Amino acid sequence: MHHPVHPAATETLKRLFSSVGALVLTLLLATGLSGCVSSGLPAASASPWQPVDIHTKSNPLDLAFSDSRHGFLVGSNRLILETSDGGASWQERALDLPEEENFRLISIDFSGDEGWIVGQPGLLLHSNDAGQSWSRLFLDTKLPGEPYLITALGRNSAELATNVGAVYRTGDGGNSWQAEVEDAAGAVRDLRRSPEGRYVSVSSLGNFFATWNPGDAVWTPHQRVSSQRLQAMGFQPEGGLWMLARGAQVRFNGDASNSDDWSKPVIPITNGYGYLDMTWDPNGALWLGGGSGTLLVSQDGGKSWQKDPVGSEQPTNFSRISFLPDGKGFILGERGSLLRWVG
Repeated sequence: MHHPVHPAATETLKRLFSSVGALVLTLLLATGLSGCVSSGLPAASASPWQPVDIHTKSNPLDLAFSDSRHGFLVGSNRLILETSDGGASWQERALDLPEEENFRLISIDFSGDEGWIVGQPGLLLHSNDAGQSWSRLFLDTKLPGEPYLITALGRNSAELATNVGAVYRTGDGGNSWQAEVEDAAGAVRDLRRSPEGRYVSVSSLGNFFATWNPGDAVWTPHQRVSSQRLQAMGFQPEGGLWMLARGAQVRFNGDASNSDDWSKPVIPITNGYGYLDMTWDPNGALWLGGGSGTLLVSQDGGKSWQKDPVGSEQPTNFSRISFLPDGKGFILGERGSLLRWVG
């Protein structure tokens, strides 16, 4: 027998079906979207990294060791920490600097007991006793740019690069500096040095990069490879370059003698966060660090990637991955985040 359906009941059914439809559509959209955002990478079963509490919210920016156990970490807000156990624990230290100046300690390096720190604004520190004491050296005010990168080269010798790509060298403990290159590269967002003394810089806008080799009179500018702006560049273990660009793109320079020879882009994961640094670990695996705990590893030269389970738990942007010649490794992140390589 046919019963007429009450109009109110019809309206209720319509609302029910439209809300179920909306729910199904929402689920479909969510599934579809999550499928193309970050879900494609498996997590590694274990991590070679261990978080280290350094009891600060300042940003660690660089670290260096005077021997296998003893070293320093430097960063924003005058941050300087010391370790005597290979980086497993760190203690705060103080530098004798004017209280009113908030220095950003940006680069540190050691050659045995001789250490150097540079910072901004205009800071250069030198130590002859493995960092027990630091003396401030005053830089020539005509020096173009702010100190950006210091490399210890042996007794009383160091190389200083500034954030406009000026390169200077001292052989007398920092009392005098000689220019190594005639012109500056222009304002840079990233500047790296190879162990042999070659440099690569990324312009402040990320719209081109430049290279400099020892003995060159000037920097050589290079156009970027795609429309994506450059974020960072550095040197592969065998001497070629690598680059990180916006849009989570990674490229490798195939021919170390030709800085314009580049691979197709590798895009490991598109989760909306850019990559900030990349390097190789002592076993030859490739590591990528970036925004919002992004830490990826590839065991096959960039063909396939996994997410590191410890990295993804850290509420930070990983800005620097550093492996030292003796195999120690650290990842530096914003707001006092530090990971230590335990292999």
